[in-house]
Amino acid sequence: MSDGTVIDLNADLGEGFGRWSLTDDDALLESVTSANVACGFHGGDPATMRRVCARAAQRGVVIGAQVSYQDLAGFGRRAMDVPPDELSAEIAYQIGALEVFASAAGPGVAYVKPHGALYHRVTHDSRQAAAVIDGVLIACEATGRDLAVLGLPGSQLLEAAEAAGLPTVTEAFADRAYTPNGTLVPRAEHRAVVKDPRQVVERALAIAAGTPLVAHDGSSLTVTARSLCVHGDTPGAAALAADVRRALIDAGVELRAFTDTSGR
Repeated sequence: MSDGTVIDLNADLGEGFGRWSLTDDDALLESVTSANVACGFHGGDPATMRRVCARAAQRGVVIGAQVSYQDLAGFGRRAMDVPPDELSAEIAYQIGALEVFASAAGPGVAYVKPHGALYHRVTHDSRQAAAVIDGVLIACEATGRDLAVLGLPGSQLLEAAEAAGLPTVTEAFADRAYTPNGTLVPRAEHRAVVKDPRQVVERALAIAAGTPLVAHDGSSLTVTARSLCVHGDTPGAAALAADVRRALIDAGVELRAFTDTSGR
C-alpha cells in the first residue's frame, strides 16, 4: 500500500432503544473516526443520542446523523413509499433532533448518512434522493453549516448533493457483499453480509489500497472510497472494527475523519 493513504472509518452507533441495547457504542468509539448516530426513526432514543454524542465528542470522533424511514419496528430496513415533501421534513426533523445533543456536546452534526432501505432507495431513485437533500438543506440553513453527505459512489444521492453544492463523501463497506456494478447485495440474499472477520479485514485493506474485491457473482470489482463502514449491529462489531483499524494502521494507512482537512 502506498504511503499517504488516508481513510475514514465509520460505524453505526446509538441504535438501541429504551431497555434494548444493540450497539457497543463505547467500544466502537475507540476504533472509528466518524460515528453515524441513529436519530430515533430506525433506532435510538433521546437519552441514547445524548450519551453517544457526549462520548463521541470526548474521544474526538466526528458526529453524523444517520437518517432513515420512520420504521422503528423494521429497523429502517423495510421498503417504504414516502411522499417527497414528507420525507424532506422527516430528514430535517431527525438531523435537528441529533443536532441538539451534538452541539451541546461541542462540535454539532457534521454530516448526514441515510440508513437501511432509504440508503438503497436513494442509490437509484432521483426523487427520493432529492427529497433527502432538501431535508439536509433545511438543516444546513438552521445550523449555518454545510453538512457533508455520505453515500455510495455514483448514487443519485451524491449527485443531488453535488448539484446542491454540498460536500460529498464516497463510502464503501468492508462487511457487505457487492454486485458486479458496485451496489450492495440486498440483505435478503444469501451471503449479503460478510461475517468472517478475516475476510472483512482483507476487504478493508483492498478498499483502502484500491485493489480488486471479489463481487457476489465471483467477478472482480474495484471499490474506492474516502470512508469505510463497519456495521455496528453486526455480531462482534466492536472487535471487528478494532481489527480493521489495527490492520489499516499496520498497513501504513492514516485513519482520519473525512471532515478533517487539516492534513495532520
